[in-house]
Amino acid sequence: MSRTNDWNERIIKEFRENKGRVGGNFAQMPLLLVHTTGAKSGAERINPVAYLEEEDRLVIVASKGGSDNHPDWYYNLKANPEVTVELGTETFKARANITQEPKRTELFAKMATRNPGFQEYEKKTARRIPVVILERLN
Repeated sequence: MSRTNDWNERIIKEFRENKGRVGGNFAQMPLLLVHTTGAKSGAERINPVAYLEEEDRLVIVASKGGSDNHPDWYYNLKANPEVTVELGTETFKARANITQEPKRTELFAKMATRNPGFQEYEKKTARRIPVVILERLN
């Protein structure tokens, strides 16, 4: 298992054991778990992702810490936009919608204001970091 997978597994375990809360670097950052279907494998994947609420929707950012590549979960939801979300103790289905300009920039700015690390991620990469809206289906 890769270091990233080990890290994700620890965060997922802590999230579930503490009703959606985690400590350490993420103590002040709201996280959700997004379940995607692998674009190539078809296997379920689960990733912890920072979010913000925008009206009745959830907004997530495919930052991958400022890497030059999009995170795998982004490609998965792009190929298979119906996802499952764990938010606190609640689990529900949602549809992922990749935002376009100018909404993308507006929502990215909101996320970066709330979590300043996202400003650094944007500076670290030449890629346009995608912003995704999750709309509840049930």
